Amino acid sequence: MTNRRTQSWGFPRWGDYGQDKDTQTVQMCEYSGCTEKGDCPAPKAPFSPEKWHFCKDHAAEYNNNWDFFQGMSAEEAKRHMKEEARTNEGYAKAKTYEWEGATDADGLTKNERIAYDALELEHPTTEKELKRAYRLMAKQYHPDVNLNDPVAAERFQQIQIAYELLKTKVSGFKSKV
Repeated sequence: MTNRRTQSWGFPRWGDYGQDKDTQTVQMCEYSGCTEKGDCPAPKAPFSPEKWHFCKDHAAEYNNNWDFFQGMSAEEAKRHMKEEARTNEGYAKAKTYEWEGATDADGLTKNERIAYDALELEHPTTEKELKRAYRLMAKQYHPDVNLNDPVAAERFQQIQIAYELLKTKVSGFKSKV
């Protein structure tokens, strides 16, 4: 039997510990005099791939004072905004950021179905029916009428949210309550 000596001497923290890992480069904050880690990149200028690297506090300060249009004439800024609006027009029309999920056979999303149930309405409904149901239920569950009743307060919030959701769904509805 051969006696094989190891460098660890039986203690896991000694010897070969950590030798299989590469050293990592740490980017320091580029704010003058700061010694924190600079893990928040910020653009040096509009349309420039170059970045500053700041700590969280200095990145917040930099972003607060950031002016994208600095150095541009009013005409250049206007042209840039117009071009951005043109290229983003398709996205805005698609309204993918407002998508609430798949619709059922009636063309309602899950949230819209819940809103109809909260207002005790059937689909489809008219503007007048929606407004009437909202006002009756809001009066019934309003916190001023039901003092210290958490159930009524929660129900009132559900009614408000349901109304806000459905008033945009009901065709031609433009007025506010």
